[in-house]
Amino acid sequence: MARYRGPVVKLMRREGLNLFLKNSHTLHKEKSSLEKRKYPPGLPPKKKGKITEYGAQLREKQKVKRAYGVLEKQFRRYFEEASHTPGIPGENLLQFLERRLDNVLYRMGYAVTRRQARNFVAHRHVLVNGHRVDICSYRVNVGDKIEIRDKFQKSTFIEENIRLAQAINRSASWLSVDYAQFSGEILSLPTRDHIDIPIKEQVIVELYSK
Repeated sequence: MARYRGPVVKLMRREGLNLFLKNSHTLHKEKSSLEKRKYPPGLPPKKKGKITEYGAQLREKQKVKRAYGVLEKQFRRYFEEASHTPGIPGENLLQFLERRLDNVLYRMGYAVTRRQARNFVAHRHVLVNGHRVDICSYRVNVGDKIEIRDKFQKSTFIEENIRLAQAINRSASWLSVDYAQFSGEILSLPTRDHIDIPIKEQVIVELYSK
């Protein structure tokens, strides 16, 4: 499974905002780094050029890809499907990304980042409707029940993540979570209002529609 393995703070510096790629224990460090170094990684350009229309579109696409941990080939497949699905293509795209199993685990609070959630799923610590699922891109549906495997429930990772999620009321409103039972359920499909990252999805649609 191809995925980015480099430093994630550089990705956030490139986009100029916190994409929640690191856990909340280091959140203050992330903010400090982003505030002190308000420029992309690498050597500063000799002359600051004007951002072109294509450049702005590319940045929006990269922002979404990096936030959800999706590479180009898979992202393009999501867009193609979103374009052929009834509704607004940009909103369809974001909904498909939100319905990924790794994102759902993150939204429920059982993982502090989507990267950690992918690790849990890949190691078969997650059940969907009673069956083990090790595909991070698995798309959940309304009524699906998500559970943490019995053997993993006593993990210090899960215990600590649940304490943190309860402290900050982490779970999204389209999900129901029962931390006592280490489970959760999909109540409804996510809408555009549930996206907590500033994204101009129509700009991405324009980029791929050329």
